[in-house]
Amino acid sequence: MYAIVDIAGSQIKVSKDQEVITPRLGQEVGAKVEFDKVLLIDDKGKVSVGAPLIKKAKVTGKIVDHGRQDTVIVFKKKRRKGYKVKNGHRQGYTKVVIDSISK
Repeated sequence: MYAIVDIAGSQIKVSKDQEVITPRLGQEVGAKVEFDKVLLIDDKGKVSVGAPLIKKAKVTGKIVDHGRQDTVIVFKKKRRKGYKVKNGHRQGYTKVVIDSISK
């Protein structure tokens, strides 16, 4: 059984006991989270598709960890002008373990 869930603007395919990396969520580590924007549920070949969401469907999980991803280098340059700027960016993420998927 798996589901496709909208978490903080990202559509993520999840299944039970899976560890998922999502965009940074505001709760602390160990908190229970509930995602109610379920777009699709597949239960052993029986597919339920929402229009756009499936009513009364929930995916629950537990926050395991917060962190930051690897550095992405942002380099800007204008040729023949002597203009160069180098910046880095690290996006925050949250690891969530999926506990259950319910219709």
